[in-house]
Amino acid sequence: MDTLKKGEDALLQKIERHFSRDTHLLARSLRVGIGDDAAIVASKAGYESILTCDWFLEGTHFLRDKHPADSVGWKSLARALSDVAAMGGLPRHFLLSLALPETHLGQWLDGFFEGLRRASRKFHCYLAGGDTSKRREILINITVVGQVPSGRALLRSGAQPGDVLYVSGRLGAAELGLNLIRRKRSSVGKNDRSLKKHLYPEPRLALGSWLREKRLASGMMDLSDGLSSDLPRLCQASGVGARIEASRLPTAQLSPADQKRGLSPLLLALHGGDDYELLFSVPRRRAKSMPSSWHGVPLTAIGEMTRGHEIRLVQPSGREALLEASGWDPFRQQKNKKQD
Repeated sequence: MDTLKKGEDALLQKIERHFSRDTHLLARSLRVGIGDDAAIVASKAGYESILTCDWFLEGTHFLRDKHPADSVGWKSLARALSDVAAMGGLPRHFLLSLALPETHLGQWLDGFFEGLRRASRKFHCYLAGGDTSKRREILINITVVGQVPSGRALLRSGAQPGDVLYVSGRLGAAELGLNLIRRKRSSVGKNDRSLKKHLYPEPRLALGSWLREKRLASGMMDLSDGLSSDLPRLCQASGVGARIEASRLPTAQLSPADQKRGLSPLLLALHGGDDYELLFSVPRRRAKSMPSSWHGVPLTAIGEMTRGHEIRLVQPSGREALLEASGWDPFRQQKNKKQD
């Protein structure tokens, strides 16, 4: 990491203290890491590199006074890793760019690094370097380097008419957690099970790799902005449409209190972001080989890919209508400000 500012040395030393214990895990692939102008990573014959980056911004993606610092660290890496999972790849290294005020160089930063390091170790993706700066608000950018066997990456463009459309996990639980956080007047408890999907999402790396290895998925992407916004991107890339059945969507379980507040499991599943599940198509002849779950993760057929470009939602009554993209879009006015 660059050390252009005199006061930055202490911050860089803290980063090294938190992550130096992982040095032995990097020895085979990281040639040069923290302390030089850039990292040098060894390549592997027969593989292609995956490069992705992701912002995690105070006020847009998290609230400093409500989200636990360790969840901010965990989620900043996990959401970037979801892009690697969507291509059937495996992560190797990440770069951290971090800007924050001096007031948060102590306990908050230690908590942030603890969550970041836990995610790093769980998903086998290790810090290689980055950059730091001072700013009034907290800005985080993660760049991930991953790999996939040459020519085997799963893309959004592979879906065909007639393919069965699947999602992993349950949809809407993260948005439900965000709704709960918005109602709280103070910071939330990181051990609250109802908030786990929002605070500590798990990118489906193993599932994505399995779908690639078994050659089951024809097209795939991750769900970060909501099904109604992400499905059109899959369809556009593949030049197809889709027809999904509302009754098949694996929705989140709502408490009686949530139901009284007018929350809808269907609307959360359709438009709620932050799930980081996989959305993928499977050729109908291969769908017979699809299990209903994989290592405890539900795999649900929610519809099919169609000819044309329309995306239609079928209600339990049988009535069909065009599905409007109402998920998260940072450049479109939102009814509710989102922290995803």
